[in-house]
Amino acid sequence: MKAGEMLVTALDLADPAQRTAADAFVLGHRQGTPFHRPAWLTGVERGTGNRANMLAAIAPSGQIVGLLPLHHVKSALFGQALVSSGFAVDGGLLANDPAAVSALTAACLGLARDRGIVSVELRGGPAPGEGWALHEGSHLGFARPIAADDEAELLAVPRKHRAELRKALANDTLRIEIGREVRHLKAHYRVYSESVRNLGTPVFPARLFREVLAAFGEDADILLVLEGERPVSAVLTLYHQGRVMPFWGGGIADARRLRTNELMYYRLMGHGRARGMRVFDFGRSKTGSGQAAWKKSFGFVPVPLSYHSWSMNGERRDINPNSPQYQRRIELWKKLPLPVANWVGPFIARGLG
Repeated sequence: MKAGEMLVTALDLADPAQRTAADAFVLGHRQGTPFHRPAWLTGVERGTGNRANMLAAIAPSGQIVGLLPLHHVKSALFGQALVSSGFAVDGGLLANDPAAVSALTAACLGLARDRGIVSVELRGGPAPGEGWALHEGSHLGFARPIAADDEAELLAVPRKHRAELRKALANDTLRIEIGREVRHLKAHYRVYSESVRNLGTPVFPARLFREVLAAFGEDADILLVLEGERPVSAVLTLYHQGRVMPFWGGGIADARRLRTNELMYYRLMGHGRARGMRVFDFGRSKTGSGQAAWKKSFGFVPVPLSYHSWSMNGERRDINPNSPQYQRRIELWKKLPLPVANWVGPFIARGLG
């Protein structure tokens, strides 16, 4: 497909040369995120079965001037959509100029129509143009610079939350372990699956975490907080262009009593500093949620996020757990035995994207 002299093509992410070129563009762009990278696209595709597509705008010089990563998320319960990027908090159009934005937008809508997909969701990036709905204020982003040392980091936490953190730091039964081995993945999944069950949310397939960790290589790891040998809190983190990005994290029921979530993120800040990272990006939370309030109490200032959607029939799929239609299901899910939730959950969650 052509727009003026610009070509838009679907990259073959199995081709090392095309994959390397796309990665170089993302890593060299100020607005690039891990969720624009081929590693995210392929990791999510392998982990959930949702097909990945990478649209690229190519200048007459042959250079990439824009990218749009997409997942075709399909679910019998929630419908289907093209999502940039699936299972991510960011994504959207990544381009050098308005011409590339227009060309990629047109190609995206053409792809949706060709496949009979009635909606498209872009999580971040510039406005796609006319005919797209803007969604502002439903989610908040949280990020701040990493402090110069551990003491300065501690003082950056507001007093009330700092007192809770000090209790965890004084608990000599707690220890930290960081790694990328199978045992770290298994411990993370045990903790994370219990955490989301307690929130009334289906857990993602274990393979998703395994594939994303493998795809990102040294740009991802798992941090565990253990009480003796028992994992209590765990987080899978991405590292991107100087940013620490904790992504899938949680704690078991005892985490609140032991303050291990506070300890986990504090130690992750120190780990990021040791890796040469400059910013701690706490990701997004829903406006008005307990999670958003917790991040604010940790010293992070919320910033409203903007998303865009397009629909052939004017309707947008509803995967918001705060929707009234889901409240009874969430309360029932919290009561499921963990083995049952872990067996059924992945079949549902792979369609939430």
